[in-house]
Amino acid sequence: MEKCSPTLGQCDNTDGARHLAQFQPDLWGDTFLAFTLPHEETEKQRKDEVEVLKELVKKELVANDKDPKETLVYIDAIQRLGVAYHFEEEIQVILQNFFNSIQYDDSYSNDLHYVSLRFRILREHGFRVSSDVFSKFKNEGNVKDTYRSDVKGILSYYEASQLKLRGENELDEALSYTSGLLSSFATDPNCCMASQVSHALKLPLFKHTPRLESTYQIKLYESNPSRDDTLLNLAKLDFNLLQVLHIKELQDITRWSESIGFSTKLPPFSRDRLVEAYFWTLGAYYEPKYSRARIILNKLFKIISITDDIYDAYGTFPELQLFTDAIQRWDKSCGNLLPDYMKFFYEVVLDTFEEIEKELANEGRSYAVNYLRKEMKASCEAYMQEAKWCHEGYVPTFEEYMKNGIVSGGYYYLNAAAFTGMGEVANKDAFEWIQETTKAVKASCVLARVVNDIGTRKFERNRGHVASAVECYIRQFGVTQEEAHERLALMAEDAWMDIKEDMLRPTTVPMPILTRVLNLSRALHDIYNVDEDGYTMNHFLKPKIEAILVTPMI
Repeated sequence: MEKCSPTLGQCDNTDGARHLAQFQPDLWGDTFLAFTLPHEETEKQRKDEVEVLKELVKKELVANDKDPKETLVYIDAIQRLGVAYHFEEEIQVILQNFFNSIQYDDSYSNDLHYVSLRFRILREHGFRVSSDVFSKFKNEGNVKDTYRSDVKGILSYYEASQLKLRGENELDEALSYTSGLLSSFATDPNCCMASQVSHALKLPLFKHTPRLESTYQIKLYESNPSRDDTLLNLAKLDFNLLQVLHIKELQDITRWSESIGFSTKLPPFSRDRLVEAYFWTLGAYYEPKYSRARIILNKLFKIISITDDIYDAYGTFPELQLFTDAIQRWDKSCGNLLPDYMKFFYEVVLDTFEEIEKELANEGRSYAVNYLRKEMKASCEAYMQEAKWCHEGYVPTFEEYMKNGIVSGGYYYLNAAAFTGMGEVANKDAFEWIQETTKAVKASCVLARVVNDIGTRKFERNRGHVASAVECYIRQFGVTQEEAHERLALMAEDAWMDIKEDMLRPTTVPMPILTRVLNLSRALHDIYNVDEDGYTMNHFLKPKIEAILVTPMI
């Protein structure tokens, strides 16, 4: 390690120093508690209507008289509109048939849109399809002139190339030249798809959370003259029903938080981000069957968020040493050695874990909390290491920082927390999979660290804080900030490669488990978009939260 310069990690290293952050206040107050929810009878009528529409859409989906392109376009629409969870079995059967017959499928073989769509959807669902299917559309490292004006085809090719794996150089090239072509389409006043192209360039489908993406796609689909009105009506009605469910869950979490007294029994040092945290977890899963999982995850999210802020923005160095030791011991008697605010919070941590453990014991899954406890302890040790670096005035090497940082980024803990309430699919093997630090899990943790450090760098530099990955890289290699960002962007892209590779069949764990890791990784792009930390600087998230929790689909 190297001694810190005055411009990096300006930490007050006196034992009693508190590195207060002056976080922005909560933006929501009682907004969601005050929401007027529909009467039970009204909600029942809407649910009945959804069931009718579901059957009509299912009938259309499995119809035998549709040609392959129509079928894929319909599946694509179902996925984009956020209602694919209703038809998982039907879609899997159809896609398996597509995969089984792909080498014999000459239909639309010269249609760039169809070939790209088939490739992307099959890859998204874990099928190992070859990228050789695109060779006929290329000429000397670029797309053939015949297809350069095919906006829909180029856009589909761009979305397909997001699923590229290591060694697929042709898809690397495709991503580069389709991005260039689409950039010109996006600024062309005569291009009828300019708005859609611009959206895709900012938020490619594979890297965007399904729930937030559906708010854009529903409006886009409504403007499509060839839309299926039954599917559109299902998407709108289902969106609104889920919005009501999500508001109810948020109300329950808010009441839980108020009953504990976080805001009255703790000094006002932490980020009050209950709504933002709930928005984050909707990125992981929004479907009704994961309602309990979201409730549990949000309680655990509140715990880790306050813990992070204790280490980062309030606790003195001696207090943090005591708290870290208490967490490792996991014994209520340790609370007697802590200052009052820490003792209160320490008891809340232990009580919350015990409450969840008792709930899961009824289904024989209390073991989940044992794994979660390990991640909590590891997180606190990583936070303490950063506090020590700050206290001592040292900047770690980039490698040393990242080894610790992928734990302090919180995603080992959040992945385990996301699994906790999922039921039987999240068995011991799933939690062991996290403990083994498999490619996808580690990759999601690398992403969390990298995007967090880029997003929070401006905010953290204004107060005492350990050097970030950006600063460590600049210091160690003598590069510019832009060059450091480029290096971290390459690390992020490499992490995405690991996630995609782990999701190909045969998978080590069930797809619902892998999808949580994927979706939590996607959620990072919603939270830390355009080099900003939307969780800390919460006004950046307000429009996104309003889109999925406030504004209904009309």
